[in-house]
Amino acid sequence: MRVIIKKDYDEVTDWAATYIAYRINRAHPTPNKPFVLGLPMGDTPKGMYKKLVELNHAGKLSFANVVIFCMNEFIGLDKKAPQSCHSYMHEYLLKHVDTKSANIYILDGRTKNYEKECDNFELAIRQKGGIDLFVGGVGADGHIAFNEPFSSLSSHTRVKTLTTETMKIKAKLFDDDIKKVPHTVLTVGTGTIMDAKEVLLLAAGDSKAEATKAAIEGGVNHRWAVSALQMHRHGIYLCDEAAASKLEQETVTYLKDIERNAY
Repeated sequence: MRVIIKKDYDEVTDWAATYIAYRINRAHPTPNKPFVLGLPMGDTPKGMYKKLVELNHAGKLSFANVVIFCMNEFIGLDKKAPQSCHSYMHEYLLKHVDTKSANIYILDGRTKNYEKECDNFELAIRQKGGIDLFVGGVGADGHIAFNEPFSSLSSHTRVKTLTTETMKIKAKLFDDDIKKVPHTVLTVGTGTIMDAKEVLLLAAGDSKAEATKAAIEGGVNHRWAVSALQMHRHGIYLCDEAAASKLEQETVTYLKDIERNAY
Protein backbone atom coordinates (compact mmCIF):
# COMPACT_ATOMS: atom_id res chain seq x y z
CA MET A 1 0.00 0.00 0.00
CA ARG A 2 1.33 3.38 -1.02
CA VAL A 3 0.66 6.19 1.47
CA ILE A 4 0.84 9.83 0.42
CA ILE A 5 0.61 12.60 3.01
CA LYS A 6 -0.14 16.08 1.71
CA LYS A 7 -0.30 19.37 3.60
CA ASP A 8 -4.04 20.02 3.45
CA TYR A 9 -7.35 19.22 1.77
CA ASP A 10 -6.61 21.30 -1.32
CA GLU A 11 -3.36 19.44 -1.95
CA VAL A 12 -5.09 16.09 -1.43
CA THR A 13 -7.87 16.78 -3.92
CA ASP A 14 -5.49 18.38 -6.43
CA TRP A 15 -3.21 15.33 -6.34
CA ALA A 16 -6.17 12.96 -6.65
CA ALA A 17 -7.62 14.73 -9.69
CA THR A 18 -4.21 15.02 -11.36
CA TYR A 19 -3.58 11.31 -10.79
CA ILE A 20 -6.98 10.27 -12.16
CA ALA A 21 -6.36 12.37 -15.27
CA TYR A 22 -2.91 10.82 -15.63
CA ARG A 23 -4.27 7.27 -15.40
CA ILE A 24 -7.05 7.98 -17.92
CA ASN A 25 -4.77 9.71 -20.40
CA ARG A 26 -2.11 7.04 -20.09
CA ALA A 27 -4.69 4.35 -20.96
CA HIS A 28 -5.66 6.11 -24.23
CA PRO A 29 -9.28 4.87 -23.88
CA THR A 30 -11.39 4.18 -26.95
CA PRO A 31 -15.09 3.35 -27.45
CA ASN A 32 -14.16 -0.32 -27.67
CA LYS A 33 -11.75 -0.21 -24.77
CA PRO A 34 -12.90 2.46 -22.31
CA PHE A 35 -11.26 3.37 -19.03
CA VAL A 36 -13.49 2.12 -16.18
CA LEU A 37 -13.64 4.42 -13.18
CA GLY A 38 -15.35 3.92 -9.81
CA LEU A 39 -16.35 7.15 -8.07
CA PRO A 40 -17.77 8.21 -4.68
CA MET A 41 -20.13 10.85 -3.40
CA GLY A 42 -19.66 12.84 -0.18
CA ASP A 43 -17.83 15.95 0.99
CA THR A 44 -14.25 14.76 0.51
CA PRO A 45 -14.35 14.31 -3.31
CA LYS A 46 -15.96 17.67 -4.09
CA GLY A 47 -12.62 19.43 -4.53
CA MET A 48 -11.39 16.56 -6.68
CA TYR A 49 -14.41 16.84 -8.97
CA LYS A 50 -13.92 20.60 -9.30
CA LYS A 51 -10.35 20.02 -10.46
CA LEU A 52 -11.41 17.26 -12.89
CA VAL A 53 -13.92 19.66 -14.44
CA GLU A 54 -11.20 22.28 -14.80
CA LEU A 55 -8.90 19.78 -16.51
CA ASN A 56 -11.72 18.78 -18.86
CA HIS A 57 -12.52 22.36 -19.79
CA ALA A 58 -8.82 23.05 -20.36
CA GLY A 59 -8.70 20.23 -22.90
CA LYS A 60 -6.35 18.15 -20.74
CA LEU A 61 -8.83 15.37 -19.98
CA SER A 62 -11.77 13.78 -21.77
CA PHE A 63 -14.48 11.58 -20.28
CA ALA A 64 -15.85 10.58 -23.70
CA ASN A 65 -14.46 7.06 -23.38
CA VAL A 66 -14.66 6.72 -19.60
CA VAL A 67 -17.21 4.40 -18.01
CA ILE A 68 -18.21 5.48 -14.52
CA PHE A 69 -19.60 3.27 -11.75
CA CYS A 70 -20.86 5.15 -8.69
CA MET A 71 -20.50 3.60 -5.24
CA ASN A 72 -23.92 3.75 -3.64
CA GLU A 73 -27.45 5.08 -3.42
CA PHE A 74 -30.00 5.66 -0.67
CA ILE A 75 -32.87 3.20 -0.79
CA GLY A 76 -36.22 4.87 -1.42
CA LEU A 77 -34.89 8.08 -2.94
CA ASP A 78 -35.95 9.12 -6.40
CA LYS A 79 -32.97 9.81 -8.64
CA LYS A 80 -34.11 13.43 -8.91
CA ALA A 81 -34.02 13.94 -5.14
CA PRO A 82 -31.24 16.42 -4.26
CA GLN A 83 -29.72 13.94 -1.78
CA SER A 84 -29.45 11.11 -4.30
CA CYS A 85 -26.21 9.90 -5.84
CA HIS A 86 -27.71 10.66 -9.25
CA SER A 87 -28.20 14.33 -8.31
CA TYR A 88 -24.83 14.58 -6.57
CA MET A 89 -22.84 13.17 -9.49
CA HIS A 90 -24.77 15.29 -11.98
CA GLU A 91 -24.19 18.45 -9.94
CA TYR A 92 -20.49 18.03 -9.20
CA LEU A 93 -19.21 16.24 -12.30
CA LEU A 94 -21.43 14.79 -15.01
CA LYS A 95 -23.22 17.91 -16.25
CA HIS A 96 -19.90 19.72 -16.59
CA VAL A 97 -17.88 17.21 -18.64
CA ASP A 98 -18.13 15.24 -21.88
CA THR A 99 -19.55 12.03 -20.45
CA LYS A 100 -22.01 9.82 -22.31
CA SER A 101 -25.18 8.73 -20.50
CA ALA A 102 -24.69 5.14 -21.69
CA ASN A 103 -21.38 5.07 -19.82
CA ILE A 104 -22.83 6.02 -16.41
CA TYR A 105 -23.88 3.34 -13.93
CA ILE A 106 -25.64 4.41 -10.73
CA LEU A 107 -27.68 2.09 -8.52
CA ASP A 108 -31.45 2.63 -8.47
CA GLY A 109 -32.70 3.30 -4.95
CA ARG A 110 -36.33 2.92 -6.07
CA THR A 111 -35.93 -0.55 -7.56
CA LYS A 112 -38.51 -3.21 -6.72
CA ASN A 113 -35.86 -5.91 -6.63
CA TYR A 114 -32.77 -4.99 -4.62
CA GLU A 115 -30.97 -8.29 -5.16
CA LYS A 116 -31.39 -8.14 -8.93
CA GLU A 117 -30.29 -4.50 -9.01
CA CYS A 118 -27.11 -5.34 -7.11
CA ASP A 119 -26.40 -8.46 -9.17
CA ASN A 120 -26.85 -6.51 -12.40
CA PHE A 121 -24.46 -3.83 -11.15
CA GLU A 122 -21.76 -6.42 -10.45
CA LEU A 123 -22.47 -8.04 -13.83
CA ALA A 124 -22.07 -4.71 -15.61
CA ILE A 125 -18.68 -4.23 -13.95
CA ARG A 126 -17.54 -7.65 -15.14
CA GLN A 127 -18.86 -7.04 -18.65
CA LYS A 128 -16.77 -3.87 -18.84
CA GLY A 129 -13.67 -5.84 -17.93
CA GLY A 130 -13.52 -4.77 -14.30
CA ILE A 131 -12.82 -1.37 -12.77
CA ASP A 132 -9.46 0.13 -13.67
CA LEU A 133 -9.39 2.66 -10.84
CA PHE A 134 -11.77 2.85 -7.89
CA VAL A 135 -11.68 6.13 -5.98
CA GLY A 136 -13.28 6.39 -2.56
CA GLY A 137 -13.50 8.56 0.54
CA VAL A 138 -12.80 7.29 4.04
CA GLY A 139 -15.38 7.65 6.79
CA ALA A 140 -14.50 8.66 10.33
CA ASP A 141 -15.22 5.09 11.44
CA GLY A 142 -13.17 3.68 8.58
CA HIS A 143 -16.05 2.84 6.29
CA ILE A 144 -15.52 2.92 2.53
CA ALA A 145 -18.60 3.34 0.36
CA PHE A 146 -21.28 2.36 2.92
CA ASN A 147 -19.40 -0.65 4.26
CA GLU A 148 -19.90 0.14 7.92
CA PRO A 149 -17.75 -1.32 10.73
CA PHE A 150 -17.85 -5.13 10.87
CA SER A 151 -18.95 -5.46 7.25
CA SER A 152 -17.46 -8.41 5.43
CA LEU A 153 -14.19 -7.54 3.71
CA SER A 154 -15.16 -9.85 0.85
CA SER A 155 -18.64 -8.34 0.36
CA HIS A 156 -20.01 -7.21 -2.99
CA THR A 157 -22.85 -4.89 -4.02
CA ARG A 158 -25.80 -5.35 -1.67
CA VAL A 159 -28.27 -3.75 0.74
CA LYS A 160 -26.63 -2.28 3.85
CA THR A 161 -28.08 -0.79 7.02
CA LEU A 162 -26.54 2.50 8.13
CA THR A 163 -25.24 3.09 11.63
CA THR A 164 -26.75 5.88 13.72
CA GLU A 165 -23.43 7.74 13.53
CA THR A 166 -23.45 7.68 9.73
CA MET A 167 -27.07 8.80 9.69
CA LYS A 168 -26.19 11.73 11.94
CA ILE A 169 -23.49 12.77 9.49
CA LYS A 170 -25.83 12.43 6.51
CA ALA A 171 -28.62 14.34 8.27
CA LYS A 172 -27.15 17.60 6.97
CA LEU A 173 -28.41 16.52 3.55
CA PHE A 174 -31.93 16.08 4.95
CA ASP A 175 -32.59 19.43 6.66
CA ASP A 176 -30.53 18.27 9.68
CA ASP A 177 -33.34 15.84 10.51
CA ILE A 178 -32.03 12.33 11.15
CA LYS A 179 -35.58 11.00 10.88
CA LYS A 180 -35.54 11.86 7.18
CA VAL A 181 -32.33 9.92 6.49
CA PRO A 182 -32.96 6.50 4.88
CA HIS A 183 -31.90 3.64 7.14
CA THR A 184 -30.69 1.50 4.26
CA VAL A 185 -28.65 1.93 1.12
CA LEU A 186 -27.47 0.01 -1.92
CA THR A 187 -23.69 -0.04 -1.88
CA VAL A 188 -20.73 -1.68 -3.53
CA GLY A 189 -18.99 -4.03 -1.13
CA THR A 190 -15.46 -3.84 0.18
CA GLY A 191 -14.74 -6.80 -2.07
CA THR A 192 -16.11 -4.92 -5.08
CA ILE A 193 -13.71 -2.07 -4.38
CA MET A 194 -10.76 -4.37 -3.76
CA ASP A 195 -11.46 -6.26 -7.00
CA ALA A 196 -10.50 -3.11 -8.93
CA LYS A 197 -7.12 -3.08 -10.63
CA GLU A 198 -6.19 0.00 -8.61
CA VAL A 199 -7.74 1.70 -5.58
CA LEU A 200 -7.28 5.30 -4.42
CA LEU A 201 -8.73 6.26 -1.03
CA LEU A 202 -8.93 9.86 0.22
CA ALA A 203 -8.96 11.08 3.83
CA ALA A 204 -8.85 14.70 4.96
CA GLY A 205 -9.31 16.40 8.32
CA ASP A 206 -8.66 15.40 11.91
CA SER A 207 -11.99 13.53 12.10
CA LYS A 208 -10.34 10.90 9.85
CA ALA A 209 -7.23 10.56 12.05
CA GLU A 210 -8.34 7.45 13.92
CA ALA A 211 -9.37 5.71 10.71
CA THR A 212 -6.08 6.67 9.08
CA LYS A 213 -4.11 5.21 11.96
CA ALA A 214 -6.12 1.99 11.73
CA ALA A 215 -5.69 1.86 7.96
CA ILE A 216 -1.92 2.31 8.04
CA GLU A 217 -0.62 1.09 11.38
CA GLY A 218 -3.33 -1.36 12.42
CA GLY A 219 -4.00 -4.88 11.24
CA VAL A 220 -6.49 -5.94 8.58
CA ASN A 221 -9.86 -6.47 10.26
CA HIS A 222 -13.55 -5.91 9.60
CA ARG A 223 -13.83 -3.32 12.37
CA TRP A 224 -12.10 -0.97 9.94
CA ALA A 225 -13.17 -1.65 6.35
CA VAL A 226 -10.48 0.73 5.14
CA SER A 227 -7.80 -1.63 6.45
CA ALA A 228 -8.53 -3.96 3.51
CA LEU A 229 -6.45 -1.62 1.37
CA GLN A 230 -3.34 -3.10 2.98
CA MET A 231 -3.96 -6.28 0.99
CA HIS A 232 -4.36 -4.58 -2.40
CA ARG A 233 -1.48 -4.87 -4.86
CA HIS A 234 -2.05 -1.36 -6.17
CA GLY A 235 -3.63 0.56 -3.32
CA ILE A 236 -3.01 4.25 -2.59
CA TYR A 237 -4.00 5.95 0.66
CA LEU A 238 -3.97 9.72 0.16
CA CYS A 239 -4.43 11.95 3.20
CA ASP A 240 -3.59 15.36 4.62
CA GLU A 241 -1.50 16.09 7.69
CA ALA A 242 -4.59 16.46 9.88
CA ALA A 243 -5.78 12.97 8.98
CA ALA A 244 -2.26 11.67 9.60
CA SER A 245 -1.97 13.37 13.00
CA LYS A 246 -2.36 10.17 15.06
CA LEU A 247 0.29 8.22 13.18
CA GLU A 248 3.59 7.58 14.93
CA GLN A 249 6.13 10.24 13.99
CA GLU A 250 8.48 7.52 12.80
CA THR A 251 5.76 6.30 10.44
CA VAL A 252 5.16 9.79 9.03
CA THR A 253 8.88 10.41 8.56
CA TYR A 254 9.30 7.12 6.72
CA LEU A 255 6.27 7.60 4.48
CA LYS A 256 7.25 11.14 3.49
CA ASP A 257 10.82 10.05 2.82
CA ILE A 258 9.93 7.31 0.36
CA GLU A 259 7.53 9.64 -1.46
CA ARG A 260 10.11 12.41 -1.71
CA ASN A 261 11.03 11.73 -5.33
CA ALA A 262 7.90 9.85 -6.40
CA TYR A 263 5.02 11.17 -8.51
